[in-house]
Amino acid sequence: MNARRSFIVSLLALSVLLFILRPDSEAFETNHLDSQDIVLAFGDSLTYGYGAHSKSYPVQLQLRIKREVINGGVSGETSSQGLKRLPALLQKYHPKLVILCHGGNDIIRQQSKKTLRENLLKMIQMSKTFGAEILLVAVPDFHSLGLTTESLYEEVAKQENVLYEGKILTKIENDPALKSDRIHPNAKGYALMAEAFAEILKKHQIVK
Repeated sequence: MNARRSFIVSLLALSVLLFILRPDSEAFETNHLDSQDIVLAFGDSLTYGYGAHSKSYPVQLQLRIKREVINGGVSGETSSQGLKRLPALLQKYHPKLVILCHGGNDIIRQQSKKTLRENLLKMIQMSKTFGAEILLVAVPDFHSLGLTTESLYEEVAKQENVLYEGKILTKIENDPALKSDRIHPNAKGYALMAEAFAEILKKHQIVK
């Protein structure tokens, strides 16, 4: 009985140790960006910088991380249109990091969330085939009371095990002082986006 009890105690102790030493659920095996590596910011008007294009988040992020950030944003684009456009940009730039912020127009136009999810998955998987890290940025549900974050983005990020930012756009969209109109950030709002993304990249040692 003592031997059995000792075995159980040892097993429990091992389980606790493994729990303590387990990998962080937010830890990723990421690659550091060299100074010449390119970042592709891909999305719609929120990426393009509608309302303050010269102060778009790609412009401000480039200054913060000292890497070239290509502005691949097209105003008014849906995720289905973006899925068709992405391959040419991946082929042209071979980015080491893709910041994917797409789907706002799908949500505003109340298009299929199932299709949006599938398109995001395909864009992420496509980017991975080119060797890129991915940072997925969540878009608010513009039809929810108080503009809460659309939950499918976090689900997609977990499924594909990619970096995820789910707070900054919801924060901006809920603060009129950070917007140029009902939807789009102003220069200060875009600056907050750039800061949030830079913090994630530094946290995961993609940039220093």
